[in-house]
Amino acid sequence: MKNSILKMIALLAAAVLLFSLCACNQKADGNNGGDATESEGAPNEETTVHSGNALPDFTVYSMEGEEVTLYEKFGKPLVVNFWATWCPPCKAEMPDFEKVYGEMGSSVEFMMINMTDGSRDTEASVKAFIEDNGYTFPVYLDSKMSAMYTYSVQSIPMTLFFSADGELVDYNVGAMSEQELIEKIGKIK
Repeated sequence: MKNSILKMIALLAAAVLLFSLCACNQKADGNNGGDATESEGAPNEETTVHSGNALPDFTVYSMEGEEVTLYEKFGKPLVVNFWATWCPPCKAEMPDFEKVYGEMGSSVEFMMINMTDGSRDTEASVKAFIEDNGYTFPVYLDSKMSAMYTYSVQSIPMTLFFSADGELVDYNVGAMSEQELIEKIGKIK
């Protein structure tokens, strides 16, 4: 009996954690992001941009297994999107990301970072998902959850917008339309 209660508590805690990762739990006020230096709910205090402060780096893995860091992607405006294959809002926005990537991929860097937890999303399942949908944007695996923890990702999808020199200019929590994505990219170009 005691083991059953402990198992139920553990399952409930896991369910609460997983629910908090899905963008389905957005605030009722509709605030889906904004200026990273002013909005409530911005990435953690360490990542908030203040003149002269460096942002923390992270390492993720390319689909070919190569280590890639955030810092090495600076030099062009950069869009970093956190997502998972099991997240309906993530899947809903992907066609718009693909379209914008196709139009701007040479002038804007994209990092589509999958929350590869080894359970619901594995390297194989992510590769199959990308291939099945014909996506061509660059996908990276956050198998150690270092990017997620570094930027305090609590709901997905979450998108960060960096200027070419690495300044976090804007962010969005929740699915974005093509037009919203283009508008936010306009702030970093």
